[in-house]
Amino acid sequence: MKTANRMAFKEWAVVCAALEQGRQTLILRKGGIHEGQGGFQVEHPEFWLFPTYLHQDAGALVEETRPLLEQVQGARPPQGQVRISHYVVVADPIEVHDPALLVALAGQHIWSHRTVDARFHYKRPGLFVLPVRVYRLRRPFELPNSPHFAGCRSWVDLPDALPTAGAEPILDHAEFARRICLIRSALSIVRLA
Repeated sequence: MKTANRMAFKEWAVVCAALEQGRQTLILRKGGIHEGQGGFQVEHPEFWLFPTYLHQDAGALVEETRPLLEQVQGARPPQGQVRISHYVVVADPIEVHDPALLVALAGQHIWSHRTVDARFHYKRPGLFVLPVRVYRLRRPFELPNSPHFAGCRSWVDLPDALPTAGAEPILDHAEFARRICLIRSALSIVRLA
């Protein structure tokens, strides 16, 4: 793990919460509107989670995880602030081109089948599965929000590199390894080079 990093990854706050709580160990990503013609790419194998609150929709989640959305809204930082509290290391990114494989991941993330299918088919078929190890800081960083962070894009460059010292893994090594095996087994494919 890097000792400091200025790259952050924008994701719905409710998904960030699921990652933070160990409910899921993967991120499903198609990419934002501003990703360009090439679409989303795993440009950074390590990053800070940057929770976003726009466009969150309870209907996009599996029913039993919808209360998490209310919890996230209640814990939202004050207006004009961004709270950075979790660091992520991507294990092995996988680009999936067969939607049937994604069905096998049900139960390993909070998205509804309808949402996963819609994201898979948006623009051109395909979806990235990012198996991730999530680390928690003892004290979060509070940053002023900025127009620099706006827009439908995955990656944002923070004003300064934030130190990762003291970050502790959400899951212990054995549980993390078990979850990665479940993801790989569900997809039955090898990792991207």
